[in-house]
Amino acid sequence: MHNYWKVHKKSLLCLALLAAATEARAQTSNPTANQGTIGASTALPAITVIAPRTLEAEPTDAASEKRISGETLNTRPIERPGEMLEATPGLIVSQHSGEGKANQYFLRGMNLDHGTDLAIWLDGMPVNMPTHGHGQGYADINFLIPELVEQMTVKKGPYWAEEGDFASAGSLRLAYADRLEKSVLLATGGSFGYWRGLAASSLPFGAGSLTGAVETVFYNGPWQVPDKLRKFNGFLRYSEGTPENGLAITALAYTNSWHSTDQIPVRAVSDGSLDRFGAVDQTDGGDTQRYSLAMRWSQGDARTASKIEAYAIYSTLNLFNNFTYFLDDPANGDQFQQSDKRKILGLNASHLLRHELAGFQSETTVGTQIRYDDIGVGLFNTFQRTSLSTVRYDQVSESSIGLYAKNMTRWTDWMRVTVGVRADLFMASVTSDTAANSGYSSAFLASPKAGVVFGPFDKTEFYINAGLGYHSNDARGATIAVDPVDKTTPLTAVPLLVRSTGAEIGVRTQALRGLDSSLALFILDFDSELLFVGDAGTTVASRPSRRIGVEWTNNYRPRPWAMFDLDIVYTRARFTDYSIGGDQIPGAPAFIASAGITLGGDTGWFGALRLRSLGSRPLISDGSVYSSPTTTINARVGYVFDSGIKLNLDAFNILNNQASQIDYYYTSRLPGEPAEGVADRHFHPIEPLAFRLTLAKAF
Repeated sequence: MHNYWKVHKKSLLCLALLAAATEARAQTSNPTANQGTIGASTALPAITVIAPRTLEAEPTDAASEKRISGETLNTRPIERPGEMLEATPGLIVSQHSGEGKANQYFLRGMNLDHGTDLAIWLDGMPVNMPTHGHGQGYADINFLIPELVEQMTVKKGPYWAEEGDFASAGSLRLAYADRLEKSVLLATGGSFGYWRGLAASSLPFGAGSLTGAVETVFYNGPWQVPDKLRKFNGFLRYSEGTPENGLAITALAYTNSWHSTDQIPVRAVSDGSLDRFGAVDQTDGGDTQRYSLAMRWSQGDARTASKIEAYAIYSTLNLFNNFTYFLDDPANGDQFQQSDKRKILGLNASHLLRHELAGFQSETTVGTQIRYDDIGVGLFNTFQRTSLSTVRYDQVSESSIGLYAKNMTRWTDWMRVTVGVRADLFMASVTSDTAANSGYSSAFLASPKAGVVFGPFDKTEFYINAGLGYHSNDARGATIAVDPVDKTTPLTAVPLLVRSTGAEIGVRTQALRGLDSSLALFILDFDSELLFVGDAGTTVASRPSRRIGVEWTNNYRPRPWAMFDLDIVYTRARFTDYSIGGDQIPGAPAFIASAGITLGGDTGWFGALRLRSLGSRPLISDGSVYSSPTTTINARVGYVFDSGIKLNLDAFNILNNQASQIDYYYTSRLPGEPAEGVADRHFHPIEPLAFRLTLAKAF
């Protein structure tokens, strides 16, 4: 969304293309010099908008690392909050089951399901959920208010000592702005019953300021069974000082309820018995809540920087799905409920010391991350959301303690080296309604990391990064002994922690004025792949895997009022052990690309055009069934009046492409079909051409 809202001393949502105007002037200086961070104030920087270029042009420690300002993020037309994350090169964010469910993520040749190897953080609070009712690492970002986002830091690969669970493919750290200078009212209406309202304001309070925002969203969608989305979102923050020397206390509240049209079988659409936007089970859907309280304290000077973050989160999810229709229960159908209710407590602390090492400039950072989840998680057979029987119910206590240390030393004017190590201890206790599946599991891993940066040479740097990482498995899988359905069939437990290994070489250049381009070659191995099982609605530990890929990222500003970007990723993903069933990884995309044009100035007309493409994926490991590729184009046009009123129109899927958001291949059964069911491709379509009109005013 085109930014113009002012934040402390200038703007929270200033025009992203106004950003381009000033950054063009800023390019007369050396753009690779370390100009400092955005944290000179507790909110977005001045309306002169040097800050987006300053932030995004800062030196990085890997070719794939990227920092993106809130101004840049909000220039993009997005259908759902999670799509803001697609500013991450090579990341596709989709939705396959109602707008209240966590998104589906694709990155670096991985179908990450709902977040299995993509760690997402907001203001120091983790979004991913271990041992979750619907999928390991479940990361629901629907509570995000895009206009409040100040910046996002992107890191990929297991090379970062400060990144732990779920971060092997990448980590995204988002931060809200602390203060708004202007109050804002915004209203959006659009196709298929979409309505959104947002109000946000800041006021002085005691020694600091109090900032609040409320958001409501209603949406039916193009589905024959309307989504009936009802989302309510609240944000309240007290802050004083700056992010480097200050205090912030934040409360978030989010509730959502919805119906959903899950994936449907191709055969039913082909024979005309089911509409493309129809549903087999018309009672699927869910509801969720998320409430959190967080504190951030920081203190720093020329030699040291300390930060402490503490958080408490309460979240619930009730999700009703029916993926196989009438395969297991021809009378009542196969609908099931997944429930997850948890309390989370956590603490992050770090201390940085700037010093000399053997006479060379050096920085040493030590830190810890502690998290405790108290989880009640259940799986139930249901009929039209009415419980029929309990498959299993578990009470899980899961704790993790991570300690890390890293050192960066600049050994010459053209070489800096970072080495680090991370140690993680996980402990989980499971109390199951099937006694044999109760138990205790623990695991410890030490993960060394290293990176070398050569340069700058003519505003160009070269990178080598490598490290060990991990992801956690569902604690219930680590203690399981028998099938929870028949209570007798023996099952083999999986390890609580699974090792990942990654490396990357790359280059980043700003030698051509206005162009910021990077190229990275990467490899990523897992001792055990986490795969989503379409007919069970959960993730399971699978075979070892390897991905080798190349990632090319470009951002070009030839004029103050014009910005172009192009990101292309190609990955070869394979299982590394032998199986007669084949070595291809289901759901793993080989090709992902995005491109965009953004035009405009501080007032008057502005616009944007964006293309995103998700390549075809093998749906079974022998490679005999593939999905079709999905390509969409979204657009925005608007006008900013001198009075500060902004009007913009967004158009989504402007070519009205009939493609899929997600595809699976498995066996299901419709009424009248053989008892053994029919193996088929199941898909969730992208929405057709849609429009949304937004009117906003800052005052």
